[in-house]
Amino acid sequence: MQPSTSPTRFAYLGPEGTFAEAALSSVIDTGEGTRNPRSSVPATLAAVRSGDADAGLVPLENSVEGSVPATMDGLADGDPLVITREVFLPVAFTLAVRPGTTLADVRSVASHPHALAQTGRWLEANLPGITPLPASSTAGAAAAVAAGEYDAAVCAAIAAQRYGLDALAEGIADHAGAVTRFVLVARPGPLPAPTGNDKTSLVAVVTDRTGALLDVLREFAVRGISLTRIESRPLRDRLWVYSFFLDCEGHIADRRVGEALAALHRVCEDVRFLGSYPRSDGRENRAVEDESADDAFAEAEGWLARVRAGDLGG
Repeated sequence: MQPSTSPTRFAYLGPEGTFAEAALSSVIDTGEGTRNPRSSVPATLAAVRSGDADAGLVPLENSVEGSVPATMDGLADGDPLVITREVFLPVAFTLAVRPGTTLADVRSVASHPHALAQTGRWLEANLPGITPLPASSTAGAAAAVAAGEYDAAVCAAIAAQRYGLDALAEGIADHAGAVTRFVLVARPGPLPAPTGNDKTSLVAVVTDRTGALLDVLREFAVRGISLTRIESRPLRDRLWVYSFFLDCEGHIADRRVGEALAALHRVCEDVRFLGSYPRSDGRENRAVEDESADDAFAEAEGWLARVRAGDLGG
């Protein structure tokens, strides 16, 4: 079990200057612990699993490009990890170049595929005829530009500053207002206490039968639990079998949420709990109906116990 003390060693998707570093800095003060960039999402998760890091920050989804498969697969496989908090970071892209480079000088541009997808129209309009090249990260592309491997990188402003590059153009995203959701993960241990405005995440592998997904959704609906996200991913070791990633409102300590997860454990082939943590997207959970509140579950259990004991109230 993970100790209950706050984490002091953080891993994040590197290298230095990534949006992941910016997201981590937005919630963890620089003096709170050490930070070690990792080369990939799997490497970041592996550092947490091995104990080399107390917690790791990785991207989970983007408001424009959708989910990050490496993170979803990495949380579904391997030793269990749990999400302890989520971080939402507005994403603004910069075209970074070595000092003295003009737009006419740019013959190659590189970045992470998600960043290239979010700036594709701008690049096509301003750098026609140039095929953008994929890199392991936006900061990695910036480092490669500084090393002379490429002429330009699509990256965060923090990366341009970190690697001594000039911002040739700023705010080049095709869709303004894009946001990336990051999650901080740790080894299983004491969960964050319920706040009244929480999310719970899990992965469910449904059995191969008609209506299996409907049965999963029903367990939430009958308990008045709202789902905030549902997405399928193929199981890599079994053809045409899928797992479903679910986020719902509430905390596993809530009776309705706990009962729903227990019911899923009964009807699904497998369920992996990914954590209950404070909601951080600026929205409030929907009000819980009286019949779905913890007191209602307790009263119903008490009634059932009395009936089983032969006490029918006269």
